[in-house]
Amino acid sequence: MEYKVYLFDFDYTLADSSRGIVTCFHRVLDRHGYTSPTDNDIKRTIGKTLEDSFSLLTGVTDAVRLAGFKQEYVKEADVYMTANTVLFPETEGVLRRLKAGGARLGIISTKFRFRIRELLEAKGLDDVFDLIVGGEDVVAAKPSPEGVLMALERLQVRREEVLYVGDSVVDAETALAAGVSFAGVTHGMTTAEELSAYPHRQIMANLEELLP
Repeated sequence: MEYKVYLFDFDYTLADSSRGIVTCFHRVLDRHGYTSPTDNDIKRTIGKTLEDSFSLLTGVTDAVRLAGFKQEYVKEADVYMTANTVLFPETEGVLRRLKAGGARLGIISTKFRFRIRELLEAKGLDDVFDLIVGGEDVVAAKPSPEGVLMALERLQVRREEVLYVGDSVVDAETALAAGVSFAGVTHGMTTAEELSAYPHRQIMANLEELLP
């Protein structure tokens, strides 16, 4: 196997959480009178921090108000997120084949680690990943390389042994900043053309293209 470690973004890379994300955002936004953001407006913020997403959707820049929106969102997500998240059809098979081939697997996401683990346990995939770095584990969110570099240190691997897989420009920027190879997947709102503007090993329609 060419790479020893495969690191994945979560939302729109391994799973489609968009229904749950959109529901949670609308419930918070509507509560505060921000009724103009559309479902697609919300989807285009997936992968950013909650504070950045709320700022983009509302125009609010005050850190205290954004922190309040975030707290409300997390409470809504306790109810709506896992039940409204589905793995992409090929995700489980690809992960298990990579694992069976001797690769180590990880997730680097702005999503909370506990939320990712909750979903993986519900889907019977909690045994697949060697580490998960969530939003609560880093000081600086992607595209900061902090999460990827943390994974390299914990797994004791060199940059050239790692492939980072994601669906967004933020993911491509993260891989570039960390000095690891990048593979883009067009599961989400970012086009192949947009991903191709960054250094990449491959741009894929689905994760099966990772397999030999």
